[in-house]
Amino acid sequence: MNFLYNYNNHNENRMSENWKTYKLGDLTTKIGSGATPRGGKEAYLESGISLIRSQNVLDFSFSVDGLAFIDDAQAKALNNVTIESRDVLLNITGDSVARVCQVPDKWLPARVNQHVAIIRANKDLLCPEFLLYSLLTKANKNTLLTLASAGATRNALTKQMIEDFEISIPGIEEQRSIASILSAIDDKIELNLQMNKTLEEMAMTLYKHWFVDFGPFKDGEFVDSELGMIPKGWEVKRLSEFWDNSQYGYTQSSSLESIGPKFLRITDIQGGAVDWNNVPYCIANNNDIKKYKIIKGDLFVARTGNSTGENLYVLNAPEAVFASYLIRFQFDALYKSCFVAKIFRSKRFSDYINGAKVGSAQPGISASTLGEFLLIIPPTNLLKEFFSHANNYDEQKETNLMENQTLTTLRDTLLPKLISGEVRVKEAEKILEETL
Repeated sequence: MNFLYNYNNHNENRMSENWKTYKLGDLTTKIGSGATPRGGKEAYLESGISLIRSQNVLDFSFSVDGLAFIDDAQAKALNNVTIESRDVLLNITGDSVARVCQVPDKWLPARVNQHVAIIRANKDLLCPEFLLYSLLTKANKNTLLTLASAGATRNALTKQMIEDFEISIPGIEEQRSIASILSAIDDKIELNLQMNKTLEEMAMTLYKHWFVDFGPFKDGEFVDSELGMIPKGWEVKRLSEFWDNSQYGYTQSSSLESIGPKFLRITDIQGGAVDWNNVPYCIANNNDIKKYKIIKGDLFVARTGNSTGENLYVLNAPEAVFASYLIRFQFDALYKSCFVAKIFRSKRFSDYINGAKVGSAQPGISASTLGEFLLIIPPTNLLKEFFSHANNYDEQKETNLMENQTLTTLRDTLLPKLISGEVRVKEAEKILEETL
């Protein structure tokens, strides 16, 4: 990593003489966007042929959240925007304009709607993955955003803009080598994410088996409670009777400067994980840092907006404070925090949130309302035994997340240098060998 940051000045902006600049229209066999099927959202199905929309196209990754499906007849009407393996997808309208990714083959066959453009590389001239990474460089991204903002109303990229967009490329073999280095990093990031999904499922399966289905205790005596029949000796308590402290966060605007503590917001905890690389900084005095500093075992819940109920369990964090729209729950022992964190990932908790939040335009929930949520509390020895298993899953997830943050930094550092020719393939391969 130090090699990248201490790269010799005389190598800056180096580009081999075999690199040439072309318009995308000269390097592609297709550039085009689709349409919304007749009937709009009412025509979408739960399965069928994938219809890719702008919400599915994220930088560096394809999201299945909200993925729509259409039937064969609707797909036939969109045959001119059939996605082929390795096609590059570019968002061309709205706030997500210029986001770019490829679609995993498992979601093919697929079509795109009018907000997404297919860019199909002529593979004899242009490696599709090299094109993908080229469009993801900060320089090219900024150029696309500038082009898109030229419209009178909303951000938009036209077919002509994309065809005229210029990129610089080396020979096809070097393109493939560059793309393979960056793809190796992204593949490892994706593998870690999949491992974390599996670890989360394992932890939740264990929680459900013990504390919802009462599997290990089903042959024992049960008694009635506010939450139905529970094993004898267990208790039902309100969350407010179990936590050690609850606290609203810090009111401050984030800062793009690399100073001060990190500033955890609702947008940073989506999906129960946080990428600290992308969390902004804020300016805070020592008293505020002391009062709102995030520590191991903290459990956060979003208290307002469409993300109400989103939650995060923290095991490791840099120096950081948390925003006012988050509620922090702290417990006097880590095994308690781990236990409640699993409850907060359960369907019963999400159902409680949906029933208890108030407000239509800006729904929300208070700490006191959350404090009324009922917990089924087993004896302490069982909580500690559960923690000994679940914590192993949590720690491995945290290790994977930290590795992903390192890999993301490496990729983001290598990307512009490789795509510009400033760092050559052999140099990058050496760095990669030392990291993976």
